[in-house]
Amino acid sequence: MASSSNSKCRRLEGKVALVTAATAGIGLATAERLASEGAKIFLCSRRQEAVDKAVSELRAKGYTAAGCPCHVGSKEQRKRFIEEAVKAYGQADILVSNAAVSPAAAAISETPEDAINKILDINIKAAVMLVQEALPHLRAPGASIIFISSVTAYNPPLPIGMYAVSKTALLGLAKGLAAELGPQGVRVNAVAPGIVPTKLSSYLVQSPELARQQAEATHLKRLGTPEDMAAAVAYLASDDAAYMTGETLVVAGGMPSKL
Repeated sequence: MASSSNSKCRRLEGKVALVTAATAGIGLATAERLASEGAKIFLCSRRQEAVDKAVSELRAKGYTAAGCPCHVGSKEQRKRFIEEAVKAYGQADILVSNAAVSPAAAAISETPEDAINKILDINIKAAVMLVQEALPHLRAPGASIIFISSVTAYNPPLPIGMYAVSKTALLGLAKGLAAELGPQGVRVNAVAPGIVPTKLSSYLVQSPELARQQAEATHLKRLGTPEDMAAAVAYLASDDAAYMTGETLVVAGGMPSKL
């Protein structure tokens, strides 16, 4: 299992990382892992109390962290998030777009229009706009943008079809932006997590038997952890991945991942 911290590895010393939806699960684990490798963290989530709690936890471990509430679907709040980060640290080097919603458990052909709109707005549109709004502040060459996709992007399952399709879009977004921004020295990649017990995926592991079945579906016979995903993000953010762009790291214990 990947460690959530690595005091011997300081690949991100001097970097500033902006992480959305970073007060729990994969987002919080990512913020902690990047911080453990030397990055200063500016995080966001929708609720002020959640932001305060996450920032306090990171600072208690000796990391440099700050944050503000942000609903990524709001242009004004996204702008404030980025401006506050730059105001706090004077720069931005890493952008991790992690925010996502899955408001309906239904087949694509039966998903209500309001749920489709919410999925497209948060999972795709907000990711695109966040990049547009952060780009003027990202230090290039050397900047890194990372989208959190999903292994379901490769084979959308029936109960979360529209959510999965939105995650498929992020694979294409990473490739398209990589081609556009590569000449500027900005790398763009994605991580596709497998089944990780978080609030967003809770229905997939809502009973011990269901969790066991999901684990058995992997080659490694276990579910993923937020720390597993954070390790992949840290790699993509670092110079160890300096010649990698437009790609997706599938971190899913061997689950099928081919379009």
